[in-house]
Amino acid sequence: MSTSETPARARLVPMRARDPHEPGRTASTLELFFDLVFVVAVSVASVQLHHALTEGHVGSGLASYGMVFFAIWWAWMNFTWFATSFDTDDWLYRVLTIAQMSGVLVLAAGIEPVFTERDFTVVIAGYVVMRVAMIAQWLRASGTAGPTRGATRAYAAGIAVVQVCWLALLVLPEDVQAVAWVVLAAAELAVPVVAETRGRTPWHPHHITERYGLFTLILLGESLLASSNAIIEALHDEQDLGSLISLAVLTVVVTAALWWIYVWPPHHRAVGEEGRLSRSLRYGYVHYFVFAAAGAFSAGVEVEVDALTGHTELSDVGASFTVTIPIAVFVLGIWWIAIRDNADRVVNTAVPVGALLVLCDPVVPIPVTLTAVIMVAVVVVLVLHPPTAGAATPRPGSGATGL
Repeated sequence: MSTSETPARARLVPMRARDPHEPGRTASTLELFFDLVFVVAVSVASVQLHHALTEGHVGSGLASYGMVFFAIWWAWMNFTWFATSFDTDDWLYRVLTIAQMSGVLVLAAGIEPVFTERDFTVVIAGYVVMRVAMIAQWLRASGTAGPTRGATRAYAAGIAVVQVCWLALLVLPEDVQAVAWVVLAAAELAVPVVAETRGRTPWHPHHITERYGLFTLILLGESLLASSNAIIEALHDEQDLGSLISLAVLTVVVTAALWWIYVWPPHHRAVGEEGRLSRSLRYGYVHYFVFAAAGAFSAGVEVEVDALTGHTELSDVGASFTVTIPIAVFVLGIWWIAIRDNADRVVNTAVPVGALLVLCDPVVPIPVTLTAVIMVAVVVVLVLHPPTAGAATPRPGSGATGL
């Protein structure tokens, strides 16, 4: 029975590894609630990126966005992989999860100072709150984890050490904080790699890929919000009515195409096979670029609105690139980790070529038009060439990372 079908237990349940062959495993209501809190942080990060880009602070804006989004993505992904392995849905599990959610809200409150003042204090405080709750989860799992006990303890120890280092970053001179951030981000990424050598944590491929798909929908929803904002802007400025409504319609078309491209491949194959840690790491880690691109796409649409209404420091070409580059990154990322191993030669040519061609959109007078046409063409190719049936479906098991 899925955790979403059972009430929270009044008594604590031993946190043993979940059965990776469990039928009908789906996202729990707690996991969905968890995702909704992350919507706040993603939305704030996208808004701040939009402000930075439209004011012409492209380099610093992208750097700040990349750092903030790493904290959002990494905290989300760590919980997601832990939950697929050890979710008990008892009261303590729920309390610790809600504690992580409170950390997300603190992090969201600190995003603006990162963009405007390079002040990481509140973001790191919120991030550490999330990670300390995750340490408690891993320590609890270590008591009853059996063969995976070594991995659970390694996760707890590794996360704890890195959090101390994050706090130490706050006292470093501002000119070295960026370098220290890169080093600590690499340390965070290394924790699962090291921990999984101590004993592989179990995972459920359909549950994991459902969780990634749901989070992708949330991020794409941000672009639909940006599209609706274009229509709202149009109602207040009749002079730009036609161009703004056209942008809104084209944004809906592109967003739908991105969704179609994402859900086309069988992701439960892409996440990896038993014993293939490298493949699951590739699936999990490359999604940083996919998720970040989806969030940046919504910011780009808002920049295009500003360009059409004359409220941006960017040129028309620069504004168009804020839309097309995230689209290209999103499509190329999904093609690399999920599509190419499940597609024929036609699809494996059309998808990456289409992703690169959208970068030509800035030469078209009407924003996003060429991108929309190319994305629709890619979808048509995917419809005419379904996923190859010959690829072996991996047997779920303990061959991937708990992250």
